[in-house]
Amino acid sequence: MPRRADPKCIACAQLSAEKARQLHGPQGDGCWNERRCHRKRSHYRNRREQNEKRRTNYRQQVAQQRADSRVETVSLAVTETSIPYANLYIWREKRKDAPVHAIAATVIQNGQKVLEVKPIHCAGYRKRQLERYMEQKVMPYLKERFGITHFSNEIRLEPIECPLKDCPLKEKFGAADD
Repeated sequence: MPRRADPKCIACAQLSAEKARQLHGPQGDGCWNERRCHRKRSHYRNRREQNEKRRTNYRQQVAQQRADSRVETVSLAVTETSIPYANLYIWREKRKDAPVHAIAATVIQNGQKVLEVKPIHCAGYRKRQLERYMEQKVMPYLKERFGITHFSNEIRLEPIECPLKDCPLKEKFGAADD
């Protein structure tokens, strides 16, 4: 570890050279050394700026090394039309055994929503009934029209966010908001 700076030298660095010689020279406490004190005083007066400059240079050097060690990034042209994909939206609480409140689907192509399957309430539906609805109604339509055989993403939303106007949860929570 480096040696601590002498507080007397730090205080001395703030004085003019003549005053420092008077206080610390042969007439003072005798610690003045012509060979070392000029350099030491300059260092103590400017060390904050020098240390900051050194830290900045080090940060730039480290950032440059990180940039150099990264994998090369290449941008390739994408085909003009992208393959459509479907997202399944499921409104249900977070817990695993929570019942499904509502479901909907969207198809996205070229970054644009091209089809939206309207949400339906699933209150009273059993798991098998929901699977049958998806297998017999939604998926055959998506496969026939877009060639989609599965959902890319399943997005879970809270039941309170249900978009259906006749949702019983809106009546329950809407009365509390008024």
